Amino acid sequence: MTELALDPLLARLAGGPQPWVLLVDGRSGAGKTVLATRIAEATGANLVSLDDVYPGWDGLAEGAAAVPDIIRDGRWRRWDWATDRPGEGASVERTGSLVVEGCGAISRASRPLADHAWWLERDAAERKARALARDGEAYAPHWDRWAAQEVAFAAAEGSRELADLVLPD
Repeated sequence: MTELALDPLLARLAGGPQPWVLLVDGRSGAGKTVLATRIAEATGANLVSLDDVYPGWDGLAEGAAAVPDIIRDGRWRRWDWATDRPGEGASVERTGSLVVEGCGAISRASRPLADHAWWLERDAAERKARALARDGEAYAPHWDRWAAQEVAFAAAEGSRELADLVLPD
C-alpha cells in the first residue's frame, strides 16, 4: 500500500472544531505512528503514542484506559520497556490540538472526547511484515499475544465502528 495522501486528511481536520483531538487506531503495523507523526508535524499538534503508555506486552487494555485522561488533562505515566516497570510521569500541553495514536486509542470511553477518530486498515501479512521490520526480533516473540489483545479489544469496544474515517477505504 502506498503512503496516504496527507492534504485531504489535513483539510478534514481544518474543517472541524479548533483545536481538535484526533484518535488514530488500527492493528499493529497498519501505519498509525507514521500517519500520526506526519499529521502532528504538519499541524503542530501534540502527539502521544500509546507505545509509551502500555504497561508491557499484556497491557493494551490498560493503555487504552489511560486515553480519556490523556485527552482531558494531557498526563500519563510512561512505561519503561527496558526495566519492564512504570517510568516517570509525562504530559503534553492541552490548549492546542492533540493526536493520540496506538492500538486501543478508540474506545467507547475515549470516542466522545475526540473530534476525529480514524481507523487504519492494512492486509494482515503486510502488517506483520511491517511491524517485524520496524521492531525486529524484540517484537517477534510477542506478536501472537499482542494480536490477540488487539482483536479482543477492538471487538469488545467496536473501535472500527466508532471511527468516523477508515483508511484506506
